Amino acid sequence: MRRNIPSTQALACFEVAARHESYTRAAQELSLTQSAVSRQIQALEEFLGVALFRRTRHGVVLTPAGAHYGRQVARWLQGLERDTLDVMAHQGQGGTLSLAAVPTFATRWLIPRLPQLAQQHPDIVVHIETQTRPFLFADAPFDAALYAGTAEQVANWPGIKAQLLMHEDVVPVCSPRLLEAAAQRGLGRAYQPVAPAVLTELPLLQQSTRPYGWRQWFEAMGVDAPHALDGPRYELFSMLAVAATCGLGVALIPPLLIEAELARGELVVACNQPLQGERGYYLVSPAHVQSPVLAAFSQWLREAAQGSA
Repeated sequence: MRRNIPSTQALACFEVAARHESYTRAAQELSLTQSAVSRQIQALEEFLGVALFRRTRHGVVLTPAGAHYGRQVARWLQGLERDTLDVMAHQGQGGTLSLAAVPTFATRWLIPRLPQLAQQHPDIVVHIETQTRPFLFADAPFDAALYAGTAEQVANWPGIKAQLLMHEDVVPVCSPRLLEAAAQRGLGRAYQPVAPAVLTELPLLQQSTRPYGWRQWFEAMGVDAPHALDGPRYELFSMLAVAATCGLGVALIPPLLIEAELARGELVVACNQPLQGERGYYLVSPAHVQSPVLAAFSQWLREAAQGSA
């Protein structure tokens, strides 16, 4: 059955003209004549049976249908170009994986471990883009997603299968200077964690996406903390880590996201009482059969998560 797909030349001309709302600028970008661009778009409109531009005294403007179609065409062409470059780069060998990921987990946990993936699977290339909310795989260019959320949120994500990698356990951390001010250490001794009650006297750093994190932690420790909701709020764990490193306060952060800071001694555990949060880190993929590339990545990721735990 023949597909109802316009020519790529017409789509390319339309995408550029839609982006600029100008045939003249489209012609300049594509190194074509204005009349050639006009003919391609006219042919596309005849193919669709829909007007994409409205002619005015000053040029052209997109119709509502043209604006919507322009966004879709731009995404399709971008995906086609990306896939074409992948095939050209790998000459049919190995494969690529387009991954949507929450930013801090990707930056601080996944990317430092990608050299291990490269050693085991040198033909696999992982492309990563930021995505924090559930989406429909049919409408997105991603093969899989690294998602941070609750089991309920994952269960309500339609058309997917999910693999729990690890729970989001959080622990209070701060700069050594701040901890030493709260509890003096002996000469030559390591920094010693303090009791939960001591943290009620220290400045607390809050995370805006988990506004009750400190209240939950103090309640789990059985400590009365009237100021558990006080303190500056930051959106990302990476922001909390920097603020804590600078001595601004104590932060609740999963240790797996601050491995480098802990190893360098820029952050220390203020109280060795972790709390398992409601959230976990999941590998989410479409419910249909996985590709060999995704299956290999999934297996490697599961082993890396077990090693981290």
